[in-house]
Amino acid sequence: MTVRVCLIGAGRAGKVHANSLTHHVPRASLVALVDSVPETLESTGEQFGIPAAQRFASLEAALAWNGFDAVVITTPTFTHKPLAVTAAEAGKHVFLEKPMALSLEECDAIIQAAEKAGVVLQIGFMRRFDPEFAAAYERIQAGEIGQPMIVKSLTHGPGLPPPWARDLKQSNGMLAEVNSHDWDCTRWLMGSNPQRVYVEVANFKGAMHNVTTPHFYDNALVNIRFENGGLGSISGVCPCEYGYDARAEIIGERGIMQIGDIRGQAVIVGTDRDRGYITPIYRTWPQRFAWGYIREMEHFAECITLGTPNRATGADGRWAVAGVLAGTRSLLEERPVLLSEILDAVPNS
Repeated sequence: MTVRVCLIGAGRAGKVHANSLTHHVPRASLVALVDSVPETLESTGEQFGIPAAQRFASLEAALAWNGFDAVVITTPTFTHKPLAVTAAEAGKHVFLEKPMALSLEECDAIIQAAEKAGVVLQIGFMRRFDPEFAAAYERIQAGEIGQPMIVKSLTHGPGLPPPWARDLKQSNGMLAEVNSHDWDCTRWLMGSNPQRVYVEVANFKGAMHNVTTPHFYDNALVNIRFENGGLGSISGVCPCEYGYDARAEIIGERGIMQIGDIRGQAVIVGTDRDRGYITPIYRTWPQRFAWGYIREMEHFAECITLGTPNRATGADGRWAVAGVLAGTRSLLEERPVLLSEILDAVPNS
């Protein structure tokens, strides 16, 4: 069986998944595109060989055609819930980019729709599938460094997020748009749910970029206490200017493990004695996590065709959103916030 995929959102993130589906995932094929911007729809359709008749301005139009088995959703966060629920209710498997949604209620609606329809719901936590992060997780599970005591994760992005991604009402801000992977990784690597968070933020570069969005911040530090007593931290900077940087460190009872490298290549060049040695760094997130994006899409296809257990579930996405919401309350109210304050506010949470 080959999974026929409709990509919803034909922009930058969509193209990353389109490339994986077109060139690297034999169990799946990209058969349709959805995007509300005609120019984007046309250019991406041409780039990946999608016939004009299979390019649509809306999910509803694509569902009327109905020549696909699954959707990959890469649109802005505030559109995730209606798109994912509509697709699931139509019996389509759903791959949903992070952040999962804006609220826990929206997460629950998506999870319930997928469960009721009996379809796969996978969240786009590609770090779980990156060779380095995956190997580290397996070695932690094998007990190589003992019980994790502290997990530190960072994501520093080179460019300013788009206007909607800076708005807490449309995206939950940088803690969600930039650091969702860190919320997931710290929980995943620690093997425990967050219990309490405290966040400090700062705005160093907003004025020079003419950003006037309320509560805008371009630097964030998060402290986390986990239910098992472990500690965690998240560092977020966007824009950082110097490149794309994503690393993690786990300190266990018997050792330490570090994941990732600021260097983009293990190459050092020296041509100028005044400048010294120079080493390339990662410029973009598609470059840093190229194999993670491929392998997460392979996993999505295997979950559908082989029944492989899902390694990035709706519950995982929901926990990341809960962390973001607690972190946002912490920065706005300038105090530590228990996750129970967020979870208990949702009926049947």
